[in-house]
Amino acid sequence: MQGALTRVSCTSINSRMSKQKILFISQKITPYLPKDNLATLGQKLPQAIQEHGYEVRTFMPKYGIINERRNQLHEVIRLSGMNIVIDDTDHPLIIKVATLQPSRMQVYFIDNDDYFDQHGIDGLETDLSPDDNDERSIFFIRGVMETVKKLRWEPAIINCLGWITALAPLYIKTRFTDDPAFRSAKVIYSLYDNPLPCDFNSRFIEKLIMDGFTPDQIKSLMTPEGVVDNLAINKIAIDYADAIVESSENIDPRIIDYAEQSGKPFLRFPGDDALHEYATFYSSL
Repeated sequence: MQGALTRVSCTSINSRMSKQKILFISQKITPYLPKDNLATLGQKLPQAIQEHGYEVRTFMPKYGIINERRNQLHEVIRLSGMNIVIDDTDHPLIIKVATLQPSRMQVYFIDNDDYFDQHGIDGLETDLSPDDNDERSIFFIRGVMETVKKLRWEPAIINCLGWITALAPLYIKTRFTDDPAFRSAKVIYSLYDNPLPCDFNSRFIEKLIMDGFTPDQIKSLMTPEGVVDNLAINKIAIDYADAIVESSENIDPRIIDYAEQSGKPFLRFPGDDALHEYATFYSSL
């Protein structure tokens, strides 16, 4: 995605869309993590949208590799402190924040000692301890939801980037559908060519049911093989999203087919005119 965000005039975008609050839930953001296409998109897309007059907030996991001192992260005490229960176990939610320069865009980090290493590691927990990715994803999404509620911030658009965000549409459209922070939001899921490191834990379905979901609500996750793989996790995101974006090339054709068959607004890979295409797509929802 590097270099793919083309500038267009403020007037051309703002004529399509009045100022709105846009929430980005991202798997990676540079410079907090090494550059790759997803991390670059996680940085440049929110910054570009903010520069054109929109109120933006961004969330990502607080991976252990992120140097808190160098990146000037600090805990937000008023947002931290609640416990999130997963599989009958309490996990304290810690919220940290940093300001991304030069845009001065605030980035919120979801942290917890059980899912994110506190001592600095060479790599991401999602790759180094993939057996925990099912709970790590649940914790991250629920942490974002609870924090947005505490902020009393009501986004009009929520854009989810990366597989760790795939449960966000499900939670927003079921568990949080009547909450003032989310009831009017349009949820966009961005398809990306960064598949799960491995299938989710075999008890993933059971954990979601314990969290209040019915088997019918999560039927797309119930594969004949009994595992929750990359295709299944993208299907559940598409099921509950209001719209889908093809945010990179080389995505599994089965996922593209499922998105097209959903009948929902679907922005195909926008290429070098990404900012213009994303902004226009937002305004069409």
